[in-house]
Amino acid sequence: MTPAAIDQTRDETAIADEQWRMFTRALDAGHREYLEDAAKFERFYRGEQWDAEDLAKLVAEGRPALTINMVLPTINVVLGEQSGRRVEMQFKPADGATPENAFALTKMAMAIGDANDLPWVESTVFADGLIQDRGYFDVRMDFDDNLRGEVRITDLDPGDVVPDPDAKDYDPRKWNEVFITRWMSVEEIEETYGTKVATKLQNAVATNDYFGRDSIELATNTFGDTARTYVETSAGDKRWIKRVRVVERQYYKNTRIFSLINADGLQRELPAGTTKSEAEAIARKFGVFVYGKTKRKVRWRVTADHFVLHDEWSPYQTFTVVPYFPYFRRGKPFGVVRNLISPQEQLNKLSSQELHIVNTTANSGWVVERGALLNMSVDELKEYGSKTGVVLEVGRGMAGAVQKIKPNQIPSGIDRITQKSALNIREISGVNAALLGDESPEVSGVALESKETRGLVQMQPVLDSLARTRHLLARKVLELIQDFITEERTVFVTNEAEPGAPRVAMPINKVMPDGSVLNDVTTGKYDIVIGTMPTRDSFDEVQFAQALNLRNAGVMIPDYRVIQYSQLVHKDEIAEEVRSLTGLGEQSPEQQEMAMRAAMAELEKAEAEVAEKRAKVENLQSQSQLNVAKIVDMERDDERQLRELEHKTAMSRENNTLRQNLATLSAVNKLDTISLQAQTRPQPGANNGH
Repeated sequence: MTPAAIDQTRDETAIADEQWRMFTRALDAGHREYLEDAAKFERFYRGEQWDAEDLAKLVAEGRPALTINMVLPTINVVLGEQSGRRVEMQFKPADGATPENAFALTKMAMAIGDANDLPWVESTVFADGLIQDRGYFDVRMDFDDNLRGEVRITDLDPGDVVPDPDAKDYDPRKWNEVFITRWMSVEEIEETYGTKVATKLQNAVATNDYFGRDSIELATNTFGDTARTYVETSAGDKRWIKRVRVVERQYYKNTRIFSLINADGLQRELPAGTTKSEAEAIARKFGVFVYGKTKRKVRWRVTADHFVLHDEWSPYQTFTVVPYFPYFRRGKPFGVVRNLISPQEQLNKLSSQELHIVNTTANSGWVVERGALLNMSVDELKEYGSKTGVVLEVGRGMAGAVQKIKPNQIPSGIDRITQKSALNIREISGVNAALLGDESPEVSGVALESKETRGLVQMQPVLDSLARTRHLLARKVLELIQDFITEERTVFVTNEAEPGAPRVAMPINKVMPDGSVLNDVTTGKYDIVIGTMPTRDSFDEVQFAQALNLRNAGVMIPDYRVIQYSQLVHKDEIAEEVRSLTGLGEQSPEQQEMAMRAAMAELEKAEAEVAEKRAKVENLQSQSQLNVAKIVDMERDDERQLRELEHKTAMSRENNTLRQNLATLSAVNKLDTISLQAQTRPQPGANNGH
């Protein structure tokens, strides 16, 4: 950050004093207590779990002080669960966005994550949240290496971030302010903010005009104080400035904002601090309208003691701080270690007491009559009497004069209380024996999987808070991309979906000859989708197993693809060799010529086979035509024979009808003749009447 113009409407000292009052108010509103708790939680995770006074007292009494650190493996299990679920930011098109631009924006966010080592930064923030209740990302533009700016994502020390003491929401957009405080040497301040500010700080210390130890820390002249600045007062006193507290405050403040609106209704907000006349001049230049309104904008102020280092409107729409709170209840964040302190202390004390009882049982003491010992004194017996193989020489008849005191029995149930303390840690954290890998071998696979699932369910709120933080982080990255990365760029993206994770170049905001913009990430609204994917090693193992299963099922997956998903040391080189052997890789000119000759030979062979098959087809077609002609002739003969047969049948039918008619006529004639003869024949007895 370079020195900026100071708001001249107020006195510089008054601005710095107001900043200090606001900062100390936030410190006294609970942050000082948080710093003490966070330091204690950090010590418990490292294994420094005894209070200094209690430890000194136990050492003085010769009693053991055991540390059975159950916090460390418990937290490590949760950290391992997070490390196996890497973040994957995706953007979906919403209002005024296209799928192509959303895809480019997703790739851009992926490139930003690769450039900032986001998986490791996130692991640090996640660990801070689990151990110290709070973790913080800091997302801002960095112009040190690139004048056009790059998105920089870093982690902040939770002790250096003082959130709004009046806030009750997880989302920093709903906070009123946030402080980031850092201890810097005078040389660092001079390098960042200029020599003038460094000189003012030295003069303030020389005249004893500074806020005190919370603002400027002095050092004595010792061998250990290497980073210090020498200051001599008017009275001749010698002082060394070791560190100066630099307070950065980002807070919302209402101001007049002007926006440019075109004929389509699209508006572009001008930077805060732009006057009305300046906005109107810009509007006339581009032929658009001006619209003004009062809006809440971020003010950015940096001070060191009584001096203002920076006081301007922030170039960002929101705070640069993105928080992570494992558990959050109405403005009260807390982590995992906080609730493990009490059972961990109980476990340490009970284990130490149990060991102390065992030790006192082994060396319970002696009852010795005066003068009974011959080979050692009473003090020597006190020192060596508990050792294995000790020999006591007593006087004649004095065997019963030396007796070992019978120790008290170990109180029953103390071992069960110790086990219960360890069990309480697992129950509170949700990290059961199955997740720790401590289950006995007789537990079945189904039961083991069920226990792991129950443990992950209890751990889910911590991971759900991480997903919420990832969403806030993606939203902040989207804001910076659209506000600052407006020119044409080329980004290189690691394609995690491909074996070997190759890097692919992709243009951003590229203006095409027709005036359109390829992969325009500056406009449109997008929905944020946060997904998770396994780490590269786990991903490759799963892909390798599935590739083998598909090969066994008959799917023709190329050999080089299977090799690239394997864990071979030189798998990429081996895969390329396999591709070359199978003709799928890059070939030398000689190999290309041989391949062309082989292809030509194959082509000639194929053409000969085609000609042969064509001749066979033509022969079959000729035979088919001949057969068709024969069939036509046969059909004509059959038709002629059918007509002749029908004619003969008709003639025969007519002849039969004629014969029937003749036969009928002949029969009628015969009947008539017989009837006539019967009428003309004389009747018997006819003449008897005469």
